[in-house]
Amino acid sequence: MKATYTLNREMSYWNATSNHTDTSLIRNSNITNDLGYKFSDPVVGGSRLNGMFYILIGISGFTVTIVILMAILWTRKYRTLIHTIRDLQGVEGLSGRAPPSNPPSRSPLTLRKCLGHETRSHPTRELVSVTLGQESQDTNLTTPLERQTTKSASRSLWRPRQTVSCFNTSGLGLQYIIKAGREGVYYKAKVIRGTCKGHFIVTCKIIKEGATHRRVAREVSIMRKLGVHKNVLQLLDWNITQAPYMLILESVSSGTLRSFLQVNQDQLSRDSQLQHFFTTAAYHIAHAMRHLCSKMVVHCDLALRNIMVNHFPREVKLAEFGLAQDLTHKRSHRSSCKVDHMQSVPLRWYPPEYFRNNYYSFKGDVWAFGIVLWEMQTFGTLPYPNLEAPELVVRYVCSGQRNSVPETCRPEILQTIRDCWLEPNTQRPSFNDIVRDLENILEDDEDYVKVDNGVPMANIEFGDQGQI
Repeated sequence: MKATYTLNREMSYWNATSNHTDTSLIRNSNITNDLGYKFSDPVVGGSRLNGMFYILIGISGFTVTIVILMAILWTRKYRTLIHTIRDLQGVEGLSGRAPPSNPPSRSPLTLRKCLGHETRSHPTRELVSVTLGQESQDTNLTTPLERQTTKSASRSLWRPRQTVSCFNTSGLGLQYIIKAGREGVYYKAKVIRGTCKGHFIVTCKIIKEGATHRRVAREVSIMRKLGVHKNVLQLLDWNITQAPYMLILESVSSGTLRSFLQVNQDQLSRDSQLQHFFTTAAYHIAHAMRHLCSKMVVHCDLALRNIMVNHFPREVKLAEFGLAQDLTHKRSHRSSCKVDHMQSVPLRWYPPEYFRNNYYSFKGDVWAFGIVLWEMQTFGTLPYPNLEAPELVVRYVCSGQRNSVPETCRPEILQTIRDCWLEPNTQRPSFNDIVRDLENILEDDEDYVKVDNGVPMANIEFGDQGQI
């Protein structure tokens, strides 16, 4: 009995000790082994680790977001700084030459010389001596693009690489008027001292009063963009520092195509190759217009009066870019522009979509090209000759009526004219198509030779060498 009582007492002691130990483990949650390491309770310790993990993720995400925002802000500031530096460099290059301290004196019409060296003066032989105002000194002769230092002006102008003109002060003798247009007067002129880019005889366009500096600068900018083309009247130099503004162009020998056809109508009418001549001239005009399209320029004033002649029919040159528009920087991708209603425009050469929607595009130039072909066939007759009032012309064109083409017009050209006058404007051919069609017509002309049906070919005598 005594042994049994002792055993039960010991078991009760060990159970109490075990319960006390478990309770202390749960309460303290830390146990130290014999080596001194502590073990955490897996439930309590795991929850603490998860909390720290989420906190670290939040801090990391916030840090990354801040870094990205800072990078974006610094990138924008860097781009703004680069643009500012470029603008300052452009302005510095544009205004690098200071104006003269002394006021210029009045002298005959003077321009800038292209060679940059002095040549011996020789007597002038001009027929007309014109005094246009104050002489422009070399230090004050800046290009028009060098005058455009504001962003608003630079957006509307094509800005090629700036070049400083090397044309020193020299005289220019005006000889006679080539063309008196709405925008200005064209003179045949002679460079008195030296040459202008190798030209002794030039064409001088004097802009009429009332033209703004911005408009003339835009015209010069477009002509510079077009560069050198055999069928575009080349710009040699210009002076728009003060009125009257002047453009120096390459020389033409026979004036405008309209005046040339009117003066030589009787002689040309008797020529059996007349239609071939007209087709050749039209081919070169279409070449010039295709060049304008490749430069994203619409002419807006294509007419027979604005085409110059050196040697008819192969050397004809497109001129007069006062109304031309550069579509390179236009926001619209429709390759079109809206012409100001307050601006004077040649309504007889304009397409019906302009009258309806104030809309002019490359297809508008195609319409005007059809009018040019019609003008050639009629030797420079004014389009819609029976309609005097502009309102009647607008109503006539919008109603679908067209100019009547003379019966002497060859069928191929007649079809080209009709294609140029199609509506809607999307049905009209491009200048690439027109050039290809006219080239095919000229090739056919070369393949076939007209012969006299009254003389048999067998009766043609050959020389000793077998030649005709």
